[in-house]
Amino acid sequence: MENWDEIRTAYHVARVGTVSGAADALGVHHATVIRHIDALEGRLGVKLFQRHARGYTPTEAGADLMLVAQATDDQITQLVGRIKGRGDDVSGELVVTSLASISPLVTPTLVAFQRQHPGLIVRYLTGDRVFRLEYGEAHVAIRAGSAPDQPDNVVQPFGKLEIGLYASREYVARKGKPADETDLDGHEFVGGDSENSRAPFNAWLRNTVAKDQIVFRLADNIMFRDAILAGAGIGFMSKWDADRCDGLVEIFPPRDEWSAPFWLVTHVDLHRTTKVQTFLRFLKEEAKGWHIGL
Repeated sequence: MENWDEIRTAYHVARVGTVSGAADALGVHHATVIRHIDALEGRLGVKLFQRHARGYTPTEAGADLMLVAQATDDQITQLVGRIKGRGDDVSGELVVTSLASISPLVTPTLVAFQRQHPGLIVRYLTGDRVFRLEYGEAHVAIRAGSAPDQPDNVVQPFGKLEIGLYASREYVARKGKPADETDLDGHEFVGGDSENSRAPFNAWLRNTVAKDQIVFRLADNIMFRDAILAGAGIGFMSKWDADRCDGLVEIFPPRDEWSAPFWLVTHVDLHRTTKVQTFLRFLKEEAKGWHIGL
């Protein structure tokens, strides 16, 4: 594609809305971005962008071109990801994605795997966004919740992380320890800030205790441990994490209804590669000590 560099530049300008942002994304000087846009508009004989003080906005012609450019860029990204994943050795990049809340489990495993394969570069991507394996954004995804159903993915059950209800010793000394679910009145709880949270333990808490008993609310489940250890109230933690912390009291032991299933997800094009298969075997062996019911 003779003018792909110019089209790709225009695509990034449309995506971020500014010349400087596109230059940063592409790793080029802003003058190069302007030159590419001017050359492309001159070659096509139409304006692709409206220039204004806040940046660049695509015209109708620009929006049409961007749709084609995005599809092409996605296909190239997909191809590069697949090429990088092939090979007969464990080298190059290994890209793994998961929720940030299980980073204390996944990170040591990635470090140990990398030590066995010194030529490997590890990229560990966390967050709520679902990375697209079909476009080569990751080699292996560890996902929680209902079984992923994207086409062309290989999905394997990966157990359930054991979740229990805990409080600090200071809290128990101050407020007492509930005997059972009928003894929760007067107690304070740590919970999720969003009432739309799909985490099973957050749903159980909303359905079991009064709303005003959830006195310390957090946007991210990964912060529950800090609040519980500080004595903010009774809250949920993984058994694996709780076992590492001094000063905790188990209020109720883990239950299946509080735990979300985990899944190992790979794309069919990379699933059988040496690198992915070697990592999956290593991950499954390490996970036997994670309290995830393998």
